[in-house]
Amino acid sequence: MIPALREVDEVQALYLQFLQELADAGFRGDTTPSYAIRTVLATDNSIYQVLPQAVVYPRDNRDLQLLAGLADREEFHSIVLSPRGGGTGTNGQSLTDGLVVDISRHMNQILEINTEERWVRVQAGVVKDQLNAALKPHGLFFAPELSTSNRATIGGMINTDASGQGSCVYGKTRNHVLELDTVLMGGELWHSSSMDSATLREISTGDSRSAQVHRTCDAIAQEKAELIEKKFPKLNRCLTGYDLAHIHEGERFNLNSVLCGSEGTLGFIAEAKLNLLPIPKCVALVNLKYDHFQDALRDAKDLMAAGPMSIETVDSKVLQLAMKDIVWHSVSEFFPTEDRPVKGINLVEYAADSEEALESALEKFTAHIEEAIGQRGKSFGYSIARGHIQVNRIWAMRKRAVGLLGNAQGEQRPIPFVEDTAVPPENLADFIAEFRAVLDEAGLDYGMFGHVDAGVLHVRPSIDMKDPQQAAQIRPITDQVVALTQKYKGLLWGEHGKGIRSEYAPEFFGELYPELQKVKAAFDPHNQLNPGKIATPDSSTNLLKIDGVATRGEHDRQIPAHVWEGYEEGVHCNGNGACFNWNPDDAMCPSYKATRNRIHSPKGRASLMREWLRLLSKHNVDAVASARKYRERSFFVGLPKRFVNTLAKTRGEYDFNHEVNEAMQGCLGCKSCAGQCPIKVDVPEFRSKFLELYYSRYLRPLKDYAVGGLEFLMPHLAKLPQLYNWPLKLKPVSFLMERLFGMVDSPQLSQKTLQTALGELGVPTASKACLETLGPSQRSRAVIIVQDAFTSYFDADVVTDILRLLKQLDFVPILAPYRANGKPLHVHGFLRQFQRIAEGNSAMLNDLADSGIPLVGIDPSMTLTYRSEYKKLLGERAPIVYLLQEWLAEQQDHLTQHRERVRPGSFQLLPHCSEQTNATASLNDWQKVFSALGLELQTTNLGCCGMAGTYGHEATHRETSRVIFQQSWAPKLSEGGNNHLATGYSCRCQANRFAGVTLRHPLQGLLAQLNN
Repeated sequence: MIPALREVDEVQALYLQFLQELADAGFRGDTTPSYAIRTVLATDNSIYQVLPQAVVYPRDNRDLQLLAGLADREEFHSIVLSPRGGGTGTNGQSLTDGLVVDISRHMNQILEINTEERWVRVQAGVVKDQLNAALKPHGLFFAPELSTSNRATIGGMINTDASGQGSCVYGKTRNHVLELDTVLMGGELWHSSSMDSATLREISTGDSRSAQVHRTCDAIAQEKAELIEKKFPKLNRCLTGYDLAHIHEGERFNLNSVLCGSEGTLGFIAEAKLNLLPIPKCVALVNLKYDHFQDALRDAKDLMAAGPMSIETVDSKVLQLAMKDIVWHSVSEFFPTEDRPVKGINLVEYAADSEEALESALEKFTAHIEEAIGQRGKSFGYSIARGHIQVNRIWAMRKRAVGLLGNAQGEQRPIPFVEDTAVPPENLADFIAEFRAVLDEAGLDYGMFGHVDAGVLHVRPSIDMKDPQQAAQIRPITDQVVALTQKYKGLLWGEHGKGIRSEYAPEFFGELYPELQKVKAAFDPHNQLNPGKIATPDSSTNLLKIDGVATRGEHDRQIPAHVWEGYEEGVHCNGNGACFNWNPDDAMCPSYKATRNRIHSPKGRASLMREWLRLLSKHNVDAVASARKYRERSFFVGLPKRFVNTLAKTRGEYDFNHEVNEAMQGCLGCKSCAGQCPIKVDVPEFRSKFLELYYSRYLRPLKDYAVGGLEFLMPHLAKLPQLYNWPLKLKPVSFLMERLFGMVDSPQLSQKTLQTALGELGVPTASKACLETLGPSQRSRAVIIVQDAFTSYFDADVVTDILRLLKQLDFVPILAPYRANGKPLHVHGFLRQFQRIAEGNSAMLNDLADSGIPLVGIDPSMTLTYRSEYKKLLGERAPIVYLLQEWLAEQQDHLTQHRERVRPGSFQLLPHCSEQTNATASLNDWQKVFSALGLELQTTNLGCCGMAGTYGHEATHRETSRVIFQQSWAPKLSEGGNNHLATGYSCRCQANRFAGVTLRHPLQGLLAQLNN
């Protein structure tokens, strides 16, 4: 494993001194020089990787003022500060080798909503979707639309002057910023808004930093007006960073035009007052299909003449990736599979305040495109999505385009480095034709999507950055694209900001660039705020170079190829940050949502895994070979060494392994990342591999053995359930359970065992002899129920009721013999034992499946193990085990025959998070089942319940488990009613534990409606 030594150099010592003096000055936020945190914040969604010295999380404006004031002292002029919000930048905007100032953890409150005047005041760490969720009841929204809206902060949007879909109507972030509170270097808190000339003169007097800033910006705008008019392009996306062209609004002066898009190089955006717009009452999206992507681009100009709100485009590569993603089930009806391949799509949006007006616009538009169908270069078909729900589903697919492109197969992955060029829309098709020629000549594949109405297209060439020869293509390709954008009167940075690509600023702005330097010097004379981006304060300092900053590929190539392949479920994370999703009703990622700590996210854990593998390789440790050797040796080999290492750990000896372990232990193993992450990062899979190696060096806690052995103990304990249950009610026993095994609130065994119920129901246990006795009629109605430890022993009533319902619906249920599934072993890294259990269980289940009778599991998490962990381990030898609803949905004709026996009813399904994200289509199967029996079932968007196997029962996770439950499940259950149904054992257990609510399984709900 990784040596435990760590040295502090002179630079680190200065930053540690700065952090200490910051704390002494009364800084109330969090500070950490932790290597794990620094590693996680060393990347964003760009190709770069820059390790910061430390990270601070200010709690309020005062903390920001302390930071800026302390850094302005002479002894700390070499301290570098970089603000960070959502961390979704594609150009390394917030990456720094200094101090990261992350405002998203604490400064994330919506301070005031004024519905009458249509404005809102927020802290900079508020996420865009968080804001719009709060505004929705008022019929208002914050307009600039982003693909990363579920994790992009308002401060980040302001700093990059973000825009996106609909920008031709709604403009950019700057167009909706009314006032800003910004902390300037030195600690001054400045409130900026549009002002008249008299106020400007008053403010510009004096020696304060704010006075100097106003004097400098006003002088440049006045004296260089003609040059600014000449150099600043006339584009919808105009410019990101120091927008001098808009600093004067008629007779008024507005510093916010300079601050918006400044990427943290001028000050810390702390709060913002924002303009709001009414939510369009009626919306529709026309989805046009093309034979060629180039046709979609060229046709956009003609389509814009029809006056839509926006036009977005997607190429065939993005579309094909979407078809393999979790998002596809929600949009596939609008893109029916045909023999004619779709190579490009235009998404044309219309909005109106009435259905009549919307339909009128749609009729004119569709009449126009129908006339053109069949003509060369025009679409060959279309579909229409109507209403916010349908339209938002398609926009959700489009929003995932950035992440989806990273999920391409192989080591060459589409990456951002020339991805947001902007040219006049009328030049876009010709520009892209030449752009594609550049990439084709270089022999690169690529994906494209973007905003054709604004002339902005995101192009991501596929490069394996671990290969030095491929990585070397970044410079020549970028240089050629720069020349193309200049040829077509555009910009290299149309939407995502400059960041490390700022080196091209002097080339674009020519004699105007020194004026940008004056702006930087007025705000930040010592070049401490995110230096090297946009502009330098003088000629003695340089802008960063695109090939002068370390990339992730440079770090990744230090990991041997076979090790890289051995951990493929984590190493391909591209930093898109989809796991930072703010929405508590989104399943990914519960541990991050509860802690707001980025190490407890799929991206964070994947970053730590890559760095851990790199450091192992650096110290000549082969992770794959080490794991193989560990599995082959006896448990007692190396035990003394594990004991010695554990003693060193208890003494506080530093070891990076412990930091990685902390992040891995916080994972619930819910596998939402495996289903929802566009890259399909699978934390539970690589977590188990890490834990196996970690505990080859350190002693395991007793709780791991207790949890891992639970499935094997249950059949024996269930013979005398009272003997197990009664002691757990005693406080001394509970105390010992927590102290010795780290377990709390242990569940009780079912009083009435499943074996007793089987005798009453007359349900046989599956065997070859039993199955051979079935006649053709019985065989056609038969189903083998695969047991799992949780429902069979802790929730036996559920299994009993399911068997009873199946019999009453004239099915022939048969119970498979109980065998341990092994999932708890896998979760805790007992991979050798898991393999043995999986092989034995698979042999038994495959033997039963040879009868032709389907195998069906009850608990979603345990059942999905067969198609995930088993499949990965055993391949085609893994048994096929269906979820209950998947099998029942195929029996609709049979179910319909019993419809008259079912009393009407309406239910709300609370699905298990693993089921939502890894078997998404199966939720529709539940609706089919209920509908076949004449019942109504609605599925609720829901986050994780916080239990996830035994996670919530582990003492170290109890409070995190409670927070997770309170975020999503508690509000849903507080709505009351007896119609809530939950598929997961852990979910039902958690609802009873924290809310005192007894939830039924969906089939228990059906049973209650069935007349005998």
